[in-house]
Amino acid sequence: MKSKSLFWLLTTVLLTNTPPTDAQQPGKVPRIGLLTTASTAMAAPWIDAFRERLRELGYVEGKNIVLEIRGAGAKRDRLSDVAAELVRLKVDIIVAGGVEALHAVKEATSTIPIVMRYDRDPVRSGVVESLAHPGRNITGLASITIELIGKRLELLAEVVPKAKRIAILAARTDQARYMATRPYKELEAVARALRGDASGSIGARPCCD
Repeated sequence: MKSKSLFWLLTTVLLTNTPPTDAQQPGKVPRIGLLTTASTAMAAPWIDAFRERLRELGYVEGKNIVLEIRGAGAKRDRLSDVAAELVRLKVDIIVAGGVEALHAVKEATSTIPIVMRYDRDPVRSGVVESLAHPGRNITGLASITIELIGKRLELLAEVVPKAKRIAILAARTDQARYMATRPYKELEAVARALRGDASGSIGARPCCD
């Protein structure tokens, strides 16, 4: 569902942002910039899926469309430079894969249309003004997992009303970081509400070494 939505967004933005004069120029080939936080090798699966879906829509790389693919890899401090490079290439649209890549592109241009692959909370991170009216030059997909995480706990409590202890599995190295995040705090607030008092809390500990 996400892939189909992303490609429909991309196609719509491409078509609506191509001036009629450009569309009539022979040899005018749209250029799509792809910027990924990871290296292009690590991002190969979704880049390949991107190419395949474009072909299904009639866009063939090297024939009627050009892809400018860039990745930061281990040197994430280069994201700003790579984003600026795509802007200098005068691509027609930029697809940002990864939250850090999205922010780098946002800082690099306020005119080239940007499609975000996803952002967990683009409003809170300041990427868009609201989900209904993003504003600026950005559109794309939001996973809204933070808003849903509490609802999932509520549904679980309805399905298993006698449950007293619920485990959350995460990598041990991420434990402390996760406990300080908004999703964890959202879960804790819902847990307290389900208990009917303010004393409820979620404990966390590593399961194993």
